Amino acid sequence: MALTQAEKDLLDRVESRLAIGGEWVEAQEGKTLDVFDPATGELLKSIADASVADAQRALDAAVAAQAEWAKTSPRERSNILRKAWELLQERRADFALLMTIEMGKPLAEAEGEVTYGGEFLRWFSEEAVRVGGRFGSNPEGTADMIVSKIPVGPCYFITPWNFPLAMATRKIAPALAAGCTVVVKPAALTPLTTIYFQQLLEDAGLPKGVVNVVATSQSSKQSEALLQDKRLRKLSFTGSTPVGVKLLEAAAQNVLRTSMELGGNAPLIVFEDADIDVAVEGILAAKFRNIGQACTAANRVYVQESIADEVAERLAERVSAMKVGRGTEEGVQIGALVEEKAVANIERLVDGAVEKGGRVLAGGKRIAGPGCFYQPTVVDYTPLESDLAREEIFGPVLAIVRFKTEDEAVELANDTEYGLASYVFTENLHRAQRMIDRIEAGMMAVNAGVLSNAAAPFGGMKQSGLGREGSHEGIEEFLETKYTMIPRR
Repeated sequence: MALTQAEKDLLDRVESRLAIGGEWVEAQEGKTLDVFDPATGELLKSIADASVADAQRALDAAVAAQAEWAKTSPRERSNILRKAWELLQERRADFALLMTIEMGKPLAEAEGEVTYGGEFLRWFSEEAVRVGGRFGSNPEGTADMIVSKIPVGPCYFITPWNFPLAMATRKIAPALAAGCTVVVKPAALTPLTTIYFQQLLEDAGLPKGVVNVVATSQSSKQSEALLQDKRLRKLSFTGSTPVGVKLLEAAAQNVLRTSMELGGNAPLIVFEDADIDVAVEGILAAKFRNIGQACTAANRVYVQESIADEVAERLAERVSAMKVGRGTEEGVQIGALVEEKAVANIERLVDGAVEKGGRVLAGGKRIAGPGCFYQPTVVDYTPLESDLAREEIFGPVLAIVRFKTEDEAVELANDTEYGLASYVFTENLHRAQRMIDRIEAGMMAVNAGVLSNAAAPFGGMKQSGLGREGSHEGIEEFLETKYTMIPRR
């Protein structure tokens, strides 16, 4: 399927160069990075592939801009973020289309991401003018104590491919609100949205060098070099736990502030007292949003035995009817996975579960190319020892496990090194309260399948990460606490 004229025109408007110090520049080594449409395999655009030297230039620019940006008034920073939000609303169709063709998600979901991603700009435009401190006497009455908040300093952001806009705004907006400058390394699979967003920030009046974007195919080399630079003061990463652990080790050498949003293995529990209609809709939203390629996706669906047959049957019926195709096609609910490697991994997980006794109720097969597609799938009686029940799926596969008692459900839900999102469906208020206390996860939705919100603290426990993004806590990640003592005379 050839690109439409509208898609070609949009791609022509997206810069192909690196954003360093307020200028668009070529990569020093002249290398390029190719970006493909995962639904067709077609080349979308070739962009500059940053070298380590380019990344160093970007950090130089961020360091040079830091002092002046930190001195800007909170209102000025707020106004720029608000203007960026307004421009995003005007260009929402462009951003939605760009995300769909470079990442694969259905256009309707991409439009939803524009709304969600934009809310971080609006939220932190409001938080920028609400950074507080405190003043008071010491207990002895001999001195005044001033507690103030100051910007952490230059930041390095590593963003993932699955939410190319929202993961950028969720990091960049609070950093700018706090008075920090930024170097962003977008995912090599989906860099175009971040580049286009940088163009928007410039149109919103962001000063030169405050945000710098360096896409690269040499992620580990670039990160290693920047994390060794003592001028860098903050790292924020969204991605897998193994990569996050390596980055934390590197960040420890200079004692960097870190925010790490890592892997997920979200349990979703449906108790026998749940409203089944609500539960089915919630499961579909929690599992198949973004083609299942979300760290908050319902990875393990635990259903109480007495209602399991009905729930499984209804889910299989709905999933079998889902329309698969390129995200720009009308009515598509399941788009392309981001790359062939993702399809192969899903195939491995499903086939392995079936070999161990799992029953495929819907889907279960890859779809012949072009493009990276896998059928939306329901696997019932998922074996607990299978990789499908243990690993983060990151695809359109719903794995059902049956349980008998509440204690068993809790034990199963917590039997993982991860602790990001969780979901519980019950009409019993006291049971819901018990789940809030007992489930080891940083976030929980009760009788709902979507929980992310810019006003809510996003983050996990255990090996799902450190720190929080969004909400009031989000800006604190970019502020240092400073205490000043003034003696009384």
